[in-house]
Amino acid sequence: MIDNGSSADILSARVYDELRLDRKDLEPFHVPLKGFGGAEVRSLGTVKLPVRFARAVTSTHALKIKFPTEFGVRELRGSREMARRANLSIFKDKAGMETLNIFEVDRKVQEDNPENFELDPRDKTSREKEEPTKSVILDETEPDKTCHEDMLGIDRSVISHNLAVNEKCKPVVQKRRSFNPERSAAIKEEVSKLLAARSIREVKYPEWVANVVLVKKKNNQWRMCVDFTDLNKACPNDSFPLPRIDQLVDATAGHETLSFMDAYSGYNQIKMHKPDEEKTAFTTDQGLYCYTVMPFGLKKATYQRLVNKMFARQIGRNMEVYVDDMLTKHITADRHTDDLRETFDVLVKYGMKLNPTKCVFGVPSGRFLGYQVHQRGIEVNPEKIQALAKMVSPRTLKDVQKLTGCLASLSRFIAKSTDRCLPFFKALKKGKGIEWNEDCEKAFQALKDYLGQTPLLSKPETGETLYMYLSVSEAATSSVLVRQEDEIQKPIYYTSKALLPAETRYSPAEKMALTLITAAMKLRPYFQAHKIGVYTNCPLKLILQKPEVSGRLTKWVIELSEFDVEYLPRTSIKAQAVADFVAEFTEPSIEVARMMVEQNKKVFKWQLRVDGSTNTHGSGAGVVVSTPERDSVECALRFDFKAINNQAEYEALVAGLKVCTVLGADEVEIFSDSQVVVNQVLDEY
Repeated sequence: MIDNGSSADILSARVYDELRLDRKDLEPFHVPLKGFGGAEVRSLGTVKLPVRFARAVTSTHALKIKFPTEFGVRELRGSREMARRANLSIFKDKAGMETLNIFEVDRKVQEDNPENFELDPRDKTSREKEEPTKSVILDETEPDKTCHEDMLGIDRSVISHNLAVNEKCKPVVQKRRSFNPERSAAIKEEVSKLLAARSIREVKYPEWVANVVLVKKKNNQWRMCVDFTDLNKACPNDSFPLPRIDQLVDATAGHETLSFMDAYSGYNQIKMHKPDEEKTAFTTDQGLYCYTVMPFGLKKATYQRLVNKMFARQIGRNMEVYVDDMLTKHITADRHTDDLRETFDVLVKYGMKLNPTKCVFGVPSGRFLGYQVHQRGIEVNPEKIQALAKMVSPRTLKDVQKLTGCLASLSRFIAKSTDRCLPFFKALKKGKGIEWNEDCEKAFQALKDYLGQTPLLSKPETGETLYMYLSVSEAATSSVLVRQEDEIQKPIYYTSKALLPAETRYSPAEKMALTLITAAMKLRPYFQAHKIGVYTNCPLKLILQKPEVSGRLTKWVIELSEFDVEYLPRTSIKAQAVADFVAEFTEPSIEVARMMVEQNKKVFKWQLRVDGSTNTHGSGAGVVVSTPERDSVECALRFDFKAINNQAEYEALVAGLKVCTVLGADEVEIFSDSQVVVNQVLDEY
């Protein structure tokens, strides 16, 4: 029961379990609930869940809710008289009621009063564990306030931003742009702040001059940037490697306690290299200024170099850092305060300031690099799902590009994303304009339904064997990487790739091999760190063992040789998310051999030749299996029991069929010189 005017929204335990929610996420709630009958009920706990009801619009003040239907907009109205009576009864009984203070979800440290800091009620640590965490945070936030005027920045002896401008490049002075009064006022205000913070200074006769650019923020305020396009062209590219986001997210998931930290104007805490300051000059109505600190928009990974140096002993152990996003983690909550203190010691040593209003400490879950991470695994960011759910059907090129961009950021969670998005890609084909047809609309609505129940992705454990399922359709290849836990297969990563025109003409077996090599290249860190078992009913092992028939197969074999890959026959699937991946859109891989026969006349069927014999020395059988690619598998068997000739022929047939099953054959042509065996198999006698 959900009521935005009620003091409590009720969800039964049965419905909670059917939603596949973890009871570990429930927070203790000790205040009993009293129903209309007067009986008290003890709840299992409280949990914060996103709720969406179609495209309804509610108004608590007007006691109305409007929502679209196939018959037009409909309206539900509440009773004002009942609302008045409910309010009166609440105030009447308030003096004798037991109350519970519920704090906001985001925990904040107020800059002007650190004592007002409150720990998030979602944190499952006991009060004894909360107090040390609170103490550590207060110790580090009390000494001084974080503001522009107080920021001394990182000492130049540690690091500074060096442009390394190519001397052969001619300096560029951009033509001054004009702004309307509103934007001019915003520029003037920002320049005043930067001057007060000593982040910029006035400059005379600069050789490089850029214009300012204003960008509207979500809160309708203006962000001032500088157009350093010309200056960046004169600077060399920085090849310093940034961490892989996927690896950072995997390394974060599975920890009981997390703390998220954000540097206060992080880039501005790094000083410019003195000789390069005047090259960052920009023009405004107030005059010419240049940066004394590193501004946004310049090339080079100076900030990542800094944090890698600062937290070198912590990264990978109890901390993860991606540019200015910092996270402290621990498997259990009892040692998290020690990790925080170690992190704060480093921050104090280097003089880096945090923005307390954007920091969250000691929580079981949070958003990191666009993902929702917690102890159970990785989930999609709810804000992205909500944005797609509210999105109307695209009508312009920009709308479709925006949609495909959003879906690209969610591709890790979407099984066969290319197949699902194929109508959108067709609508974007050059020369055809935007054709948002019925197929596009169906795919759009199907994606909304699918994203409403995206799977929880698991985190691989060190050294464990991972498994992969492959899928091929007419236009795309797809795969899913899974791990097995308690006989349940949990997805880790979904991949998908559209086939190029030349790739659509590959044989089905080559398409399956292409699917594997594509997944291996995209998921290289997983393939390098784990043994991979590939579930397929296609004879990939035989195909890749004799790649001399195709130059591209030879190349793929070389690329796969660095990984530990084992090919396994597909068995029963032990997870619904994986089962859906295998079932939907797929040309079932068990039919790959049949597809190969139908594709062209040069491809042969599976052939099985068997022969059994017996003599005075014993009995045995010979089996030869020929694959559609003309590869042969030969087996010789010697029986440990006495058998007549017909029994040996039957044993040879059974052994040969077992070999074909392991190889993934679906349709087999059998050859035998025993009329008894042949006629009985054909049901002739």
